Amino acid sequence: MVDKLFARLTEFQILGNSLWRWFAVIIAAYIFPVVLRSMARRFASKAPPEPNSLLEIFRSVAGQTKELLLLIVAVWFSTTMVMNIDPRYLSILQSAAAFALFLQFGLWTEEALTEFVKLRARSNEHSHSALRTAFGIIHVGIRIVVWSIVLLLILDNFGINVTALVAGLGVGGIAIALAVQSTLGDLLCSLSIVLDRPFEVGDFIITGDITGTVEKIGIKSTRIRALTGEQLVASNSDLIASRIRNFKRMQERRILFQVGVIYQTPPEKVRAIPDHIKEIIQAQEKARFDRSHFKAFGASSLDFETVYYVLEPDYNLFMDVQQAINIAVFEKFAEEGIEFAYPTQTLFIETPQPDEPENNEAQESAA
Repeated sequence: MVDKLFARLTEFQILGNSLWRWFAVIIAAYIFPVVLRSMARRFASKAPPEPNSLLEIFRSVAGQTKELLLLIVAVWFSTTMVMNIDPRYLSILQSAAAFALFLQFGLWTEEALTEFVKLRARSNEHSHSALRTAFGIIHVGIRIVVWSIVLLLILDNFGINVTALVAGLGVGGIAIALAVQSTLGDLLCSLSIVLDRPFEVGDFIITGDITGTVEKIGIKSTRIRALTGEQLVASNSDLIASRIRNFKRMQERRILFQVGVIYQTPPEKVRAIPDHIKEIIQAQEKARFDRSHFKAFGASSLDFETVYYVLEPDYNLFMDVQQAINIAVFEKFAEEGIEFAYPTQTLFIETPQPDEPENNEAQESAA
């Protein structure tokens, strides 16, 4: 019974070729891509991708490979290995294989671009909130572009003239872009903020007349909490077009200050003032001395200019260090008998000569 069934299966033909030949060719054509995909998955599992690496994108793209689409391509490839295929069936299988390849290309491209955007945004740990705001729009944009291209390729493969369709889509796209130019500009600026990261949620920024902490980066606008407490709303296009000072990314603070002493200060004490200031600054743990010089002869003082750095950006620490240095300078000058100068003016009053009154009396008697 089994022998008869086996003989019938051996003799059974499809399109002029035995069933076993079809089976062998399809399996041979299907095994290669499946084995390749399995090797890619095994490689990704044995070498876990480091955070924010291209290997992570490769693993995600490999996961979007569909066996059904590979099987369709394998069946088409099998027809090229067998004999006596009706050209009508060959054309149908070829179109189906092209359709499957385009779909697989769309899945791979969409996944690669999506993972790249995630990778770009995750390269900074503070960008997740902004990414959540704009990622949905980015993903929709990626899908529209990728699958529009796939659709045009499929239609062109089936013999449909897509030139008029592409031209119509271009004209329609231009009309829509002109109609929503302002909103579209803010949207693109929002994506620019998310990807380029000139500032992020939690950063303290100054731009134009706006000063405050970024609370939310939206699709059209950014919300900033001002120092006085109110919330400021600025369009993303205005922020991108202006100069932004981001204090959150400051690594250290540079301080320049000047002191003036009176002209009556002895030369030896004037010469020692830069050394006194240097010692005071170097005594501070969180400060780095840069320079101190006798800068100029002022209108009412001898002017000294000093530069130092506070090693951390925290504003409260900066004020504490500056206060400690100012008090130490004040105490040191008092100890050394060096007086601070303040704006003064000296008036010279000219008095009349002693003989002038006598000459005036002589002139009056002669008259």
